[in-house]
Amino acid sequence: MNIQEAFNNSAADYDQLRRILIPCFDDFYKTAVEIIPNNRSASLKILDLGAGTGLYSGMVQSVFPNAEFTLLDLAFEMLEKAQLRFSKMGKFPRILIGNYVEVDLGDSYDLVISALSIHHLPDSDKQSLYQKVYNILNPGGMFVNADQVSGKTTDLEKLYRQHWLNSVLALGISHEDLKAAQKRMEYDCMTPLGVQLRWLEAAGFQNVDCWYKNFSFTVFGGYRPI
Repeated sequence: MNIQEAFNNSAADYDQLRRILIPCFDDFYKTAVEIIPNNRSASLKILDLGAGTGLYSGMVQSVFPNAEFTLLDLAFEMLEKAQLRFSKMGKFPRILIGNYVEVDLGDSYDLVISALSIHHLPDSDKQSLYQKVYNILNPGGMFVNADQVSGKTTDLEKLYRQHWLNSVLALGISHEDLKAAQKRMEYDCMTPLGVQLRWLEAAGFQNVDCWYKNFSFTVFGGYRPI
């Protein structure tokens, strides 16, 4: 099974498990939305990389009703869920199926977002992607990555992993759901936060920052200068 098949297979119950698999769900996503400069009337062009079921982009759409979304993901069945989510809001985003490392991201955007996706990439692809994102942002545009990172030492990484396991068990995850999540985690290629912040700066981003961190769960990004 490859990563595309793994996430297609999990599409049916993906959303209902988020609050268990992301123990800090509320603060994590709240920060990822609130960090975006809030001009509700803005007609932003937004690209969601690894959009999945549209969980994050749907939250952003509800705050920015005039925003135009492009949703990009490898997993078609996940994107079908995203289309349904947006249609309930009377919105019809542009849907792209593909690997965002390989495809031409094309257009220019005011905002590029991603949630719990980029950590699946090896380091060289993360670096290349950050440069691609910078290149397609309009001047003054913003990149927000709500993702997971590894601990910067072996001991910290063990702490992160154990804390996550203790948390999801305390929240009542079933044995089957835990095993499925751990199977998907085999595709993780997580990188320490500090390393990724430096990559963003090297790509040209300014005001690079981490706006939220709870063990491995982080919200970070930066801006393309005007």
